[in-house]
Amino acid sequence: MLTTLKRIVQEVNQAPNLDEALTCLASRLRDALKVDSCSLYLANYEQQHFLLVATEGLAKEAIGQVSIGFSEGLIGFIGQREEPINLSNAPAHPRFKYYPEVQEDLFHAFLGTPIIHQRKVLGVLTLQQRKKRKFSQNEEAFLVTLAAQIAVQIANAQARGSVHLLEQNVPKDWQKSLRGVPGSSGLAQGTGYVINMLVNIRNQVPTRSKDAAQQVLLYRNAVKKTRADVAVLSERIQGEVPEDVRAIFQLYHHLLDANSLGREVEQKINAGWDACSSLKMVVESYVGQFQSMTDNYMRERAVDVEDMGNRVLANILNQDLSRGLKREYPDKAILIAEEVTAAMLAEFPSENLVGIISMRGSTNSHAAIMARAMGVPAVMGLSSVPFSLLNDKEILLDGYTGDVIVSPSLTIRHEFALLIKEEQVLSERIRSQDTLPAVTTDNCSMSLLTNTGLSLETEKNDHPYSDGVGLFRTEIPFMMRERFPSEQEQAKLYRSLLLIQPSKPFTMRTLDVGGDKPLPYFPINEENPFLGWRGIRLTLDHPEIFLVQVRAMLRASFDLDNLHIMLPMITSVNEVKEAKRLINQAFFEVSEEAVQQESSLVMPKIGVMLEVPAVIYQLPQFAKHVDFFSVGSNDLTQYLLAVDRNNARVADLYDSYHPAILAALYQIVQQAKHLDVPITVCGELAGEPGGAVLLLAMGYRKLSMNNHNLLKVKWVIRNVSQKEAEKLLQRVLVLDNPKEVRSQINVYLETIGLGGLVRAGL
Repeated sequence: MLTTLKRIVQEVNQAPNLDEALTCLASRLRDALKVDSCSLYLANYEQQHFLLVATEGLAKEAIGQVSIGFSEGLIGFIGQREEPINLSNAPAHPRFKYYPEVQEDLFHAFLGTPIIHQRKVLGVLTLQQRKKRKFSQNEEAFLVTLAAQIAVQIANAQARGSVHLLEQNVPKDWQKSLRGVPGSSGLAQGTGYVINMLVNIRNQVPTRSKDAAQQVLLYRNAVKKTRADVAVLSERIQGEVPEDVRAIFQLYHHLLDANSLGREVEQKINAGWDACSSLKMVVESYVGQFQSMTDNYMRERAVDVEDMGNRVLANILNQDLSRGLKREYPDKAILIAEEVTAAMLAEFPSENLVGIISMRGSTNSHAAIMARAMGVPAVMGLSSVPFSLLNDKEILLDGYTGDVIVSPSLTIRHEFALLIKEEQVLSERIRSQDTLPAVTTDNCSMSLLTNTGLSLETEKNDHPYSDGVGLFRTEIPFMMRERFPSEQEQAKLYRSLLLIQPSKPFTMRTLDVGGDKPLPYFPINEENPFLGWRGIRLTLDHPEIFLVQVRAMLRASFDLDNLHIMLPMITSVNEVKEAKRLINQAFFEVSEEAVQQESSLVMPKIGVMLEVPAVIYQLPQFAKHVDFFSVGSNDLTQYLLAVDRNNARVADLYDSYHPAILAALYQIVQQAKHLDVPITVCGELAGEPGGAVLLLAMGYRKLSMNNHNLLKVKWVIRNVSQKEAEKLLQRVLVLDNPKEVRSQINVYLETIGLGGLVRAGL
């Protein structure tokens, strides 16, 4: 059964588009299980029905014509129940509905299972038999397993818009709506720009062409160029590698022969596909054949076949494979990458950047945090969408909802432009009160600080509207180098930062690498890095790194008294004691230098990050050893909910508005007040309008956030009442789920005229 399953899935994956894949699936499944009929229905949520898209056994003319409502017949019943149905005599079932178009009069036995992807029913897969019988448990299990495997392919195809039966007569520049995860609020209208999009045959979306002769010529010229390239490569390595390795190029020459791969590619072109699509279909078929071979050597040749296909594709597109695409930046570029990094953002001209799409990541991934820090709208987690669908296309991006619209219609473009104008008007209103204090309408004063360190370009900028720096991420300067920075280099950087606003507190977090922040020159390979060797665990194991950094901080603070030091990823009191021992050692060493320079040196205040759930139950013990607490709500949310915040598959489960998170934050601030220990929230929740209102109501009086969000939060604080916020808090603390919490917050913000901060438009 497993071998049969793998073979069917492999053949389906090699089909050029979903329509052909499903036709192949119906045929192979009917033959494999020796049933009389196999059919597939896909869900259309706009029309609220299931459409017959493939069948072997029912009337072929019904394909694309017969639709069954979500509440109709056995197909609708399966969709509603979201589980398989196995019947020996389907016509006798009360939900059975007869459709004469499909000609199923002679069928009795029926087995159907839903096709589900990420909790959404995408379709229904059915088997039918003429005689009355119950399908076996093995047959049912096989069908369920197969449905689960093809669900991903169907979801990906729908995202690409390649389900032709569902979208007939689609124009070349069709509008397509995609849904990702909101990464950074705001609206953007621009042109998709894929960074370093290397040519890859897997990323090609099959497209048709009406000019077969031109496509054949394109293909033949590309093969000619590839032959020449391969000959040069073969000559270059002669004498440097064994001849059996060099013989791999003979495989390239064989596949490039007109009587081999070439004949099949041209057959596809003459069948109506363009050169790139035809090459993709044939190469992926060859790759599948090699991968299915039992001989290890031959199986490994699949990689060579794909590489050869990429080289031909590159020459069809007239691109240099070693460099990727080299184009001018659009005036309004929406940066697109598999995963947006700090280096990409540093290299990209900020004056051209209006939006970001990261194929991987979620709301609180590092890429999303960087986007929010820069004030650039971003959408994360479009993992099922190929780059070629977005590259060089006009894109509308909604960072509030996660919606991405490709090649928008004139009407949608006009409506979106109006929303952007309204957002600009709101921003001007917010900036008009930038110098006023953060005080509620009933005179409750808040201290708003900034989180810095995400960008070397901006970390030295003055932040005149903040009350200081609540978090400086020292790891970013470490990540942007090819080695550990020296003590002198660190001291120079830290000194320049402390001098910007010497009268305001500046909190530096000690090195916090690991998890989603690896160092390129200090690799850490772990199965679960978020629960592994990171933060204070790493630096205590390497006191030479910790001491150098702390000494640099202390040297930078000569004649100043605004340095605060914060320890990350703390889980036990012993870690604090050991860290303070090392800090005292560094202070003693640097004190001698201060005396020699006739400078003063003040012992900085020491605090801990509250981000591991264990610390919530040890606050009285920690209070004896530290000067302040700082809640890292990002990691606290991640650990309390047991959700990897960078995993798009579970992104919906990661939510700082989860009732458990709110209860934990409330408990923390109450304990901190009782212990008389100053406390700040420096996670992303503090920089969200709704989050700031709830934290105010809980009793937090210090919030630290990205500089871009500071004026928005100040605007919110100045327009709310502490008493009304406390009433809102009491209402949300008894709710069951984060969706209800967000709804309550958004309704509250709408009623006081602040709805434009959590959605598009005024």
